[in-house]
Amino acid sequence: MKRLLLVTAAAVAAFSPAVAQDRGSVNRIIDEGTNHSQVMVTAQHLTDVIGPRMTNSPAMRRAEDWTAGKFREWGLKNVHKEGFEFGRGWSIERASVRMVTPRPLALTAIPIAWTPATNGAVTAPVIVAPMKRERDFDQWPGKLNGKIVMVTLPGTGDEPGNPPFRRLSGEDLGKLDVFVQPTNDPETADRRLKRLDFAKKLDAFLKAEGAVAYVTQSYRDGKLLHGEGYLFGRGETPQVPGVELAAEDYRRLARLAKSGTAPTIEVMSDVRYDDTDVNAYNIIAEIPGTDPNAGYVMAGAHLDSWVAGDGAADNAAGSAMIMEAARILAATGQRPRRTIRFALWSGEEQGILGSMAYVEKHLATRGRPDDAPQTGLRRYYGWTQRWPVTPLPGYGDLAAYFNIDNGSGKLRGLYAENNPAAVPTLREWLAPYAGMGAGTVALRPTGGTDHVFMQAIGVQGFQFIQDPLDYGSRIHHSSADTFDHLKAEDMRQASIVLAGVLLGAANADKALPRPPLPTQPVVTDPFAYTDDDD
Repeated sequence: MKRLLLVTAAAVAAFSPAVAQDRGSVNRIIDEGTNHSQVMVTAQHLTDVIGPRMTNSPAMRRAEDWTAGKFREWGLKNVHKEGFEFGRGWSIERASVRMVTPRPLALTAIPIAWTPATNGAVTAPVIVAPMKRERDFDQWPGKLNGKIVMVTLPGTGDEPGNPPFRRLSGEDLGKLDVFVQPTNDPETADRRLKRLDFAKKLDAFLKAEGAVAYVTQSYRDGKLLHGEGYLFGRGETPQVPGVELAAEDYRRLARLAKSGTAPTIEVMSDVRYDDTDVNAYNIIAEIPGTDPNAGYVMAGAHLDSWVAGDGAADNAAGSAMIMEAARILAATGQRPRRTIRFALWSGEEQGILGSMAYVEKHLATRGRPDDAPQTGLRRYYGWTQRWPVTPLPGYGDLAAYFNIDNGSGKLRGLYAENNPAAVPTLREWLAPYAGMGAGTVALRPTGGTDHVFMQAIGVQGFQFIQDPLDYGSRIHHSSADTFDHLKAEDMRQASIVLAGVLLGAANADKALPRPPLPTQPVVTDPFAYTDDDD
């Protein structure tokens, strides 16, 4: 019996980190996050009232002020903005495109981000001139003057093979638990950097050839639009107006041009630049820790969005969850050992620039002092190729970062981001919420959002696993990204799980095992040949 009691006591002691926050805190978090939730109220204001939040646009400035004000209202401390150089603001006042001949027809379209206005309506025949590489320009000298140029090669329509809306099954979650060996392919990275110049070269070619405007085809069917564009820096915004047409409308014009006289269309794009402040701003807020030497844990989501929809699933949902987790922890009177810091990032859609700026200010730099400065997407693609990684004095203070940026779906767990040593601890922090569906820790890495540059300097940055819903099939970056597609029950669950994980991480006796400081790797396949068209 004595041995049994000792074994039982040891088991209890071993399990106790699984509830790094006491059970009372778990219950208070759940109660506050269900019976007093504000997450959908927050999301509704960001989407219906403020609307889409293009980086440095007037709407984004309103969002920055409003979110900072809510953090203060809820009692968070050290609420402030952190600026970084970005470029021009841009917004759409109104826009329309219609076919004039061979018959009048309203077309579904959106101006491409950071392209200039048409200064009233312009009417001209279209010409189908697909161009995706610089050598494609050779076919079109002397043929584009006075034309509206359709630069995308028309396709024949898509045929989806998967249901547009889905949740992750147990089998789906199991498939995520895979270690993925990292690869280093500098030649591929160099090709990506070279391709970034194509948009500038296309704009210059169209301008020199006298094109009136250009048109691209939406990359989704179903009359969905997107309107992404990436030439946002001062002195690099395009000279030729551009619009994206719904795929169905684009292909109709292309068929008409192929079968007879090219149709004539009218384009009106009333867009505005805003150069009052070239800086973009991250919003930072904190719940102070009781131990000033224990460092901090952090959660973030990007506040900026594209403008075809209202930026709801991408990423008002994630921003509202971050804000709601902060509100829950403040409302339940939590006094964590480590400080809990919250961030709403800017410039994510243009290259994860806001969180990169945070890394460079607080955690580490990459490259040598004499490296040429890079801007825009060139910074994004080139940053991880810069060596060495040089930690800053605050490098060791960040114990863990948690990111949300995959829509409004329920949190199902965490990606361990190829850090097997962190798996047991992450499972412990999730354990109180496993019954809510958030018990999985999957080893595989993820990319494309605001944890990646923390991972790239050896700081533990984690992305949550989420039910995909219809995020990837039709919502992401699209004109359908509105409040209607957010799931309230999922977002309440996600806010609760996030708050609980943050509190568990903030109160843990030991920080997560860190990966080593990254050093320049060897080329993964030194015998590979490159394909310039890849």
